Amino acid sequence: MAFAEHEVLVQRDAMTVYTFLLNGLNLPAWQQGIRSISLSSGSAGSAGARYQVTLTGPRGRPIAGDFEITHARPGAEIRFQVVAGPSLPSGGFYLSTEGAATRVRFALEAPLKGFRSLARPAAQRRLQARVAQLERLGAALEERTTAD
Repeated sequence: MAFAEHEVLVQRDAMTVYTFLLNGLNLPAWQQGIRSISLSSGSAGSAGARYQVTLTGPRGRPIAGDFEITHARPGAEIRFQVVAGPSLPSGGFYLSTEGAATRVRFALEAPLKGFRSLARPAAQRRLQARVAQLERLGAALEERTTAD
């Protein structure tokens, strides 16, 4: 199993952050490597929503990264499972209020079975790079707020 997590403090209230993160269509605003994303089934912003995602893979080739929101607790927690792609990590966003700001923790874990277990260091680096993109969340929310 590979695991990575990252935390940031966002200068927005928890419900604003939660609502932004719950809508998978907002991912390109703060995560790199997303070529396209669309809601493929379910209701946007709720448990059971499934998103079809095309990511930039090795050597620039497109790869699938479809995911489903598996659990949503308003203002506090969003969990998801990747359902298509070369690896199938699960993860979540965990929010806590700190004054007028919100602390956000992004965690990912990926099973490494069989041959994939030999590539654990590389998988660990990929997960760490993915969760570190959370650093751009605050700026994305700032842009969204000033654009509205």
